[in-house]
Amino acid sequence: MKEYTIHPIVMGTKVFDKSMMTYQYGQGEQYTIPIYTWVVKGGDKNILVDTGEMSPIQSKEREDAIGGKIFTFEQGLEKHGLSPSDIDIVIHTHLHMDHCENDYKCVNARFYIHEKELESVHDPHPLDYRYLEDYIDDIEENGQIKIIREDCEILDGIRVKHTPVHTKGGLTIYIQTKKGTAAITGFCVIDENFNPPPEIKGMEMDVIPPGTHVDVYRAYDIMKQVQKEADILIPLHEPRFASIESIG
Repeated sequence: MKEYTIHPIVMGTKVFDKSMMTYQYGQGEQYTIPIYTWVVKGGDKNILVDTGEMSPIQSKEREDAIGGKIFTFEQGLEKHGLSPSDIDIVIHTHLHMDHCENDYKCVNARFYIHEKELESVHDPHPLDYRYLEDYIDDIEENGQIKIIREDCEILDGIRVKHTPVHTKGGLTIYIQTKKGTAAITGFCVIDENFNPPPEIKGMEMDVIPPGTHVDVYRAYDIMKQVQKEADILIPLHEPRFASIESIG
């Protein structure tokens, strides 16, 4: 099986109440999350997981909060000798706008997206204000989307699994590395969601679901399953990856 390395690039941030990440915990605590594009290296294709924000706020305050540098899409790709037109494959964890704002720039890419995400982006529930179909109009019109309807292998050593935790069509991406199977979660969480503090564990809870979820009970069970399946767990918005060059 082919082996890859994963390279996190911060392409945006959000500042909000921590309980947006940690359900019923951390209320009133201001928290800054990084928004990543993940460059996956190791094969003959240029692969990304998500494309981040179009116009990220690049400030010292935000960078200090996450412990790493914030890049535009072009700056981040340039670090790896790439431009948007070089990208062959983009795998989307989901289609909330901060994960797909640069899609239109990847004119030569094939985009792997779960069918339920496409349904949601075109007909979002009022609670799902984070969807905006404008960001995928171009790639849809150009026939660049590969619709995912069931768990499958994208390439040798890279597979996706439907994990409707944060959104109805969330995909967790399992990537084979030299250090084992890495899982980029298809839902918006941080390390603390998988490693709760003693006061949460004392309530006999093994994980904390995300603050935004589809079904909180099912979310809990899916999170435990993903945790069990991964040798390297990559929570989608964990700040510590902002200062890490390579995973795996």
